[in-house]
Amino acid sequence: MRPEDPFDDAVTARAVIASDGTLVRWNEGARLLLGYPAEEVVGRPAAGLLADSAVPPRLPATRWSGTLVLRRRDGDTVTVWMLAHHRKPSGNGPGEWLAVTPLETSDHELPDDPLVRAAVFQSPCAAMVFDEGLRLHGVNDAMAFLLGLPAAHLRGLRPTDVGSRPQHAELERHLSQVLRTGRPYEMQTYMKATGEDRAHAWLARLAPLTDRTRRVRGVCVTVHDFTEQYRGRERLQLVNEASMRVGTTLDVARTAQELAEVCVPALADFVSVDLLEPDEPGGEPVHPLTAPVSLRRVAHQSRTPGNPEATTEVGEVVVYPAAAPHADSLIAGHSIMASVSSGELDPWLAVDDVRAREILQHGVHAILSVPLQARGTTLGVAAFTRFSHPEAFTHDDVLLAEEVTARAAVCIDNARRYSRERETTLALQRSLLPRTLPRTPAVEAATRYLPAARTGVGGDWFDVIPLSGMRVAMVVGDVVGHGIQASATMGRLRTAVRTLADIDLAPDELLTHLDDLVHHLSQESGGDPGHGEVGATCLYAVYDPVSRRCTLARAGHPAPVMIPPGGAARHLELPSGPPLGVGGLPFESAELELPDEAVLAFYTDGLVESRGRDPEAGHALLREALSHATGPLDETCDRVLQTVLSPGGATDDVALLLARTHGLPAAQVATWDIPSDPALVAPIRKQVLDQLGTWALTEASFTAELVVSELVTNAIRYGAPPIRLRLIHDASTLICEVSDTSHTAPHLRRAKTWDEGGRGLLLVAQLTQRWGSRHTAEGKTIWSELTLADEM
Repeated sequence: MRPEDPFDDAVTARAVIASDGTLVRWNEGARLLLGYPAEEVVGRPAAGLLADSAVPPRLPATRWSGTLVLRRRDGDTVTVWMLAHHRKPSGNGPGEWLAVTPLETSDHELPDDPLVRAAVFQSPCAAMVFDEGLRLHGVNDAMAFLLGLPAAHLRGLRPTDVGSRPQHAELERHLSQVLRTGRPYEMQTYMKATGEDRAHAWLARLAPLTDRTRRVRGVCVTVHDFTEQYRGRERLQLVNEASMRVGTTLDVARTAQELAEVCVPALADFVSVDLLEPDEPGGEPVHPLTAPVSLRRVAHQSRTPGNPEATTEVGEVVVYPAAAPHADSLIAGHSIMASVSSGELDPWLAVDDVRAREILQHGVHAILSVPLQARGTTLGVAAFTRFSHPEAFTHDDVLLAEEVTARAAVCIDNARRYSRERETTLALQRSLLPRTLPRTPAVEAATRYLPAARTGVGGDWFDVIPLSGMRVAMVVGDVVGHGIQASATMGRLRTAVRTLADIDLAPDELLTHLDDLVHHLSQESGGDPGHGEVGATCLYAVYDPVSRRCTLARAGHPAPVMIPPGGAARHLELPSGPPLGVGGLPFESAELELPDEAVLAFYTDGLVESRGRDPEAGHALLREALSHATGPLDETCDRVLQTVLSPGGATDDVALLLARTHGLPAAQVATWDIPSDPALVAPIRKQVLDQLGTWALTEASFTAELVVSELVTNAIRYGAPPIRLRLIHDASTLICEVSDTSHTAPHLRRAKTWDEGGRGLLLVAQLTQRWGSRHTAEGKTIWSELTLADEM
């Protein structure tokens, strides 16, 4: 007989009974006990073995033991003590019963000293001894109490005869291991012994028993209750797990959910986290607190899928009256335990019918409310509820809940403060970026800005700036760093760019001035330990719809992408230029001609550079997303962000500007070369009036004639030939430009009474909406804009 296959041994009588009462297995020990061979009883009702006067026992759900009178094959009867326990099936069947009775019931041999015998049997440490066949040779009183069986009837039984729990089979495996190796072993389990009313943690020590020749002849098993140590270890493990799992992000709701998940089911069966709300966004929670208390549910977790115990959904406001433990713990500032059996919840449930029904339905018997407090501020309350845990909350449970909750409260407060600061920075960033883009005839534009997923807002910006002559400037920049300082620096640079653009500087000249500004800002902040040096990149482009040419220059910024109508996207080849703030190095411009309906894509490096990804792969994804961008630009922006950015969001803030160019038809532009002769101004005025008539703009003739006369006369008098007059118009604007080769720009001044001149530019300023001058490679251009809507 092998220990691994004990059913057929002759030391113990064993029989297996199906759920319908039919015998399905019969061993040699059963044949020795009753005389029936297996072929005579297998397949027949087990009740047929009972003596005529014996009453069939009523079997409970799991285990039965008692004395039965059985009929032997020779007609005699025998009275035996029998143990029967139910074994779960391997599949979905009803299972079967194993019935056993030992054939040897004499006491295990013990020393003759009665005091030693008493010590063995009466020892508070539960013990039992197994032989080489894994059969019990004896148990003491403490072990018999735990097993719930009489010690005199256990001799010869194996662990799996005593019970069908997984722990019994595990004990058999480890007994075999100790017998084979001769080395002691310790096994731990958490279970409710038959003789106990609640589960305990048990430590079983298996020690080999040897004879004088050092041969292993058996195993002694002693069982110790180490529930307190077990629970202490569990509490320490829960605190350690909370320190690692709670506060992984700076998100209030996520942190609260992590607290709830850590505590279920280790500490409670259902955990809810409710937070106080401030009177105003970004403020502190209201203090002092008075009942009823209004809170917002931010997280909850149940051991039951779907959180059926929750009476409030996440995001909803819940109001706790004065009788609720949640409100009482908040107002008192300390933890409060309450149980259903003690009646402590009755005042609350009497005024909250919904809560009373839920507690009755789910069998809730204990609630522990712990206020969330951090840095002297009460943030909310965490409620721990038990319905599957049979025990009520203990003082140790309260200490554990307070320890875990205190850690979570600090994390929640950190997340709350971070969220408030992030919202402040985002508000500043949004106020510094353009709220709307100007509508210009030269380009149709769409933009997107996304703060970084983790580090928040930074110094990325974009802008579209109308220039004279219906030209438009497009700019994208990126200040190094994140936070309020980067956003403030961005605002200063954007203002500087607008100021420099207003005086119509060429892109390379504008970047030179901007470089000087960044250098000065860096010097100003160099002595501040909180800021350090300032660095930035920038790309500046000017598009002229009349010539359809675009001039670009960049300072350490990624080159733009150009998408021709119906073509594939490609990066433009531009001189790179140093980043802003380096100083001493020149910037170069590049000029190219753009077809109508071409799309230019300007962006910051946060779009294409992602953690763990090659930047070239990001550029390839960008070109793929931009190819054939024929639809609305807003849809193209969304497609670009969805295609290029990773699902977790951008690791750096992102600015994206798309501009579709619209060239101005030649029919909307008229140009004349002006002789340097004041006597020929009148014919020029006549030609201008004729052109306005051709354009059906006769309502603007009077103003336009005066403006042309003044600008042309000033160019002839103070400028240098050649002189050129150009008129440009669209649906709402008429532009008059006079160019000459002199680099001297006029200045607006108010003429005195006795002055003969000085009134021309003042008259132009009064008659037009805007006027100004810009320097060109050949000289200068004086321009003015007249709004046609005001003239018609």
